[in-house]
Amino acid sequence: MGDSESVNSETESSSFRELLECPVCVTPMYPPILQCSNGHALCFSCLPKLQNQCPTCRSKIGPMRCIELEKVAASHELHCKYQNMGCTAIYPYRSILKHEAQCSYRPYSCPYPGSECAVVGDIPYLVAHLRDAHKVGMQSGQGRPKSNPDKVENAAWMLTVFNCFGHYFCLQYEATQMGMVPVYMVYLRFMGEKEEADKYGYSLEVTGKEEKKLTWEGVPRSIRDSESRDGLIIERSMALLLSEGDHKERTLRAKGKIWKQQ
Repeated sequence: MGDSESVNSETESSSFRELLECPVCVTPMYPPILQCSNGHALCFSCLPKLQNQCPTCRSKIGPMRCIELEKVAASHELHCKYQNMGCTAIYPYRSILKHEAQCSYRPYSCPYPGSECAVVGDIPYLVAHLRDAHKVGMQSGQGRPKSNPDKVENAAWMLTVFNCFGHYFCLQYEATQMGMVPVYMVYLRFMGEKEEADKYGYSLEVTGKEEKKLTWEGVPRSIRDSESRDGLIIERSMALLLSEGDHKERTLRAKGKIWKQQ
């Protein structure tokens, strides 16, 4: 009985979402919802794009409100669209999008940098995807990630997945610019939610010739946070100074430690 009820509620939510989907921008409609003389609805923000012509029947459409549909929207509650992934939340129609944008059950985007990979999924799926599709290196151990890129010059988008404390972390090298200054960045990202990421700390140490080294200590960022790039920053001139190779090869070694915060 429980499974049948779940399927019915998902079908009902899906049908309701389709009912309130604007035919122009294909996003949910919120009051004021407009309609043409034949009753076809669309969202208010799309009206200026259509030169007052209904996209469904081509009849004239003006500022006529679809009051009945607005009432239905105001009175309806929806299950989160990630219900099949474990979310049990139910919200009023006007609030559901805000919840879904932050729902911890929503799938993660592939964290492989420097590509337009559109793959999404849960963490186990993405770990397998990174290994098989992107040929990313996999390491495990007691909280001590290590990596040794052959040439930092070629490390523009290097990524290593590290398994520690029952979770996955991404140790990443990135070649970028800060203003006009070319730099290398080394940082750690947590494959999970920010609340879990904040429970861990990590340190990184990049060493070169003559025992010269740079260190960094911080908190890993969630892979949800695509904007943050805080980590160990090495200017290209410093990488050359630390390098074990000649001036054409900037070869550095990185090692670090991950721990649980107190």
